[in-house]
Amino acid sequence: ERDCLWIWTAQNRALVERWQEARRAAPGAAAWRQLRGGFGELMMMMRGLPATLPTLPLELTVLYNSLLFTMEASDSAMEGQEGIRQGLLRVLEACGACEQDLSSEELWQKVLQEVTVAELQAPLHQLGALQAAWWLSTGRLGSVTGLLRLLSNAEDLGKAHWSKVENELLSLLKAWRVPAEGDSLPLVQSTRDLKEILCTSAAFLQGLQEFEAGNFPTARSLLQEAAGGFCTRKVLAQIYTCLGCCAQRMGKPQTALQHLKQALQVDFQCLPALSHVAAVYHELGETDVELQALALLFEALEKNPPAAASSSPYFLIRTELLVHTPVLDSILRHRHPSEVKYLLAQRCLQHGRVADAVEHYLDFLALLQEGLQQQVALDVSSAVPRIPEVFLEAASALEQAERYQDAITVCEEVISRTTGLIPRVLLLEERLGQPECPPPQAGLAGGLLAQKKESLSCLAWRAAGYLHQGWMRGKLGEVKEAVTQFSRCLRELLQVQLYGPGVEPTENLLPEVEVLQKIRLLALIGRGTQFLELGNHKKALLDFQHGLQVSPGDPAAASYLVQALWNLDRKQEAAAQWQKLSQRPPKEDGLQEGQGRPVPLYLVSCLKQAVFPHSDDLARSIQNYLGSTIQDSS
Repeated sequence: ERDCLWIWTAQNRALVERWQEARRAAPGAAAWRQLRGGFGELMMMMRGLPATLPTLPLELTVLYNSLLFTMEASDSAMEGQEGIRQGLLRVLEACGACEQDLSSEELWQKVLQEVTVAELQAPLHQLGALQAAWWLSTGRLGSVTGLLRLLSNAEDLGKAHWSKVENELLSLLKAWRVPAEGDSLPLVQSTRDLKEILCTSAAFLQGLQEFEAGNFPTARSLLQEAAGGFCTRKVLAQIYTCLGCCAQRMGKPQTALQHLKQALQVDFQCLPALSHVAAVYHELGETDVELQALALLFEALEKNPPAAASSSPYFLIRTELLVHTPVLDSILRHRHPSEVKYLLAQRCLQHGRVADAVEHYLDFLALLQEGLQQQVALDVSSAVPRIPEVFLEAASALEQAERYQDAITVCEEVISRTTGLIPRVLLLEERLGQPECPPPQAGLAGGLLAQKKESLSCLAWRAAGYLHQGWMRGKLGEVKEAVTQFSRCLRELLQVQLYGPGVEPTENLLPEVEVLQKIRLLALIGRGTQFLELGNHKKALLDFQHGLQVSPGDPAAASYLVQALWNLDRKQEAAAQWQKLSQRPPKEDGLQEGQGRPVPLYLVSCLKQAVFPHSDDLARSIQNYLGSTIQDSS
């Protein structure tokens, strides 16, 4: 046994030395597998013999070194957990006890309470650090707290429980006195270093949990604790990014910017921080700086640089292996270059930078035309809307840049692509937002609802294409062609019976239905204005009246109605309508106020064109008419 012990000790030392050499030379996958396999073979040999107290310190040390490699491989979690369990059972076997049916928490409690051999304390603390890391990586903070109470010889061990006590967790980690490690049993990663990583990871993880729960002041304190801990530059930049997001949620944009800039100073390749910088400037309304940040982000993403090498010592167990939660993934989500390109286009269009918007939209559309659909097939959290909407936004930008023929071509693409996707008749006879189906049919009802909403979206895109073409034909002076396009838009909308029996127009409207209503209103106003150009005032009057039926009280439709009545020499009616309109409180943009949701970006240019141009001549004529009417009555 003594000879075996000497040989095994030498083998463990040799493997650790090989690891240290390989670490300095940036080991490849092959070297990794050899080292992991070497520790595994040595562990198998030692477990081939009965457990004894003299060999247990070495056996537990080899197990610790072996499990470090196992835990680093993300697909070996169960293997590592079982390895710790078998190690604890070997300790009990050597002490003359055997408990196979205990849970992991109960097994640790039994071992740490009953095994008092001094030589086993350091190896047990090593395994305890690994167990804490495993539990921490799966979010079992209460179990980690209970284990640390036992390892720290806390009072009342018999009543140690495994509840989630987060504040106590950090206190116990800091107070935990890790036994000194002997030179004869070298480790791949020291327990002291692992303890520091556990402290950082625990603070980071709890900070993220508080962030997700909306407890931002507590989250900020915990994240600041993590930022002062032991971690790589990459993780430190991630922590600063989370601090920035936390400050942003707390309504402190300047503090958020400070943290996000710290993240970029620590790791200039932490591109999610730059993405959040743009978002903060967007909230502040500082468009120039926001666009600069987005441009830098796009440039950095296009270069796609390799990950920066960490300046910290390389460890098998690291914070990034222990802290992986959905909220962290959301905060650190990497935007695709095409998504950033779209954001640049959208922001420029929203702020009237038409030339820049056109350039960015055309760049984005070029990605689609080059067959790079896979690159722009973004996840549900992406800022990019459906592709037809992007086309319509591009058409809107081209229209505002007075590139009418190009805009008409883009709209024609939308119309042609949506042909055949819309049923000839689409009935909405129920409250689609609240299907009255029994639970067993809930899945079917949800499928039908999704199908109808998709059909409504396709209809809205196709109708919007005709709507834009109508306005642009009018700008080109092609009045009759403009009337034709507006009529096609309205004909498309006739395919849908928006309100079935028993459903009022104001009840639980889907967003898609509200958009269709807005398109119908804009098409009626647009066609009516073209009829005015043609001198066909009766048809214009009918369109404006129908527009007010679609959107009662709409100021643009009401104003155009006054104009049509006046042109038809129905002056008394025109004056009465004008008086009603004048008595209403002024609105910045009645068409955009609507009921509920804002209109899509691709309709904003149409809204602006539909606004009734202020006419001093018409107002003066009506006032003179009213004045003369009063005098005649007197």
